[in-house]
Amino acid sequence: MPELLIRPAAAADAAAIAGIYAHAVRCGTASFELEPPDEAEMARRWRAIVEAGYPYLVAQADGAVLGYAYAGPYRARPAYRWSVENSVYVAAEALRRGIGRALLDALIAEAERRGFRQMIAVIGDSAQTPSIALHRAAGFRLIGTLEAVGFKHGRWLDTVLMQRPLGPGATADPA
Repeated sequence: MPELLIRPAAAADAAAIAGIYAHAVRCGTASFELEPPDEAEMARRWRAIVEAGYPYLVAQADGAVLGYAYAGPYRARPAYRWSVENSVYVAAEALRRGIGRALLDALIAEAERRGFRQMIAVIGDSAQTPSIALHRAAGFRLIGTLEAVGFKHGRWLDTVLMQRPLGPGATADPA
């Protein structure tokens, strides 16, 4: 595989990000969206995340975006401001090549650098064993499973919650 570059996402990446996500929405259960958003909507979402001070990264090789990851607010209320929810998506043709792990590791490091203290993974579908294994390998622990909370592709889906501390976690007050 060519050298993988992990870098901040840019507006020019919106089409590639939208394509990766569209496949995940149409063919998978990682997202509970039923219709893929268009490029303009994905660009709007990217801008909202970045302008709010959260990290948004892409993985690129040979000029092609092969995946992306971002951290956004876990919940809107102010007391949650030190906790983030992560999302990682890899292009279907690039799965099982370590791209998800590279993105998640870089996202964790960047979230720590920005002072966030907890990262929560809300994994769509308990059958997403590769995603669960990826998060476990990156230091997340299982918090619990919400059973049958989504309905997609003709079946009920669980949501798996995993969490890991960032930096000092809860051992010190936030700065």
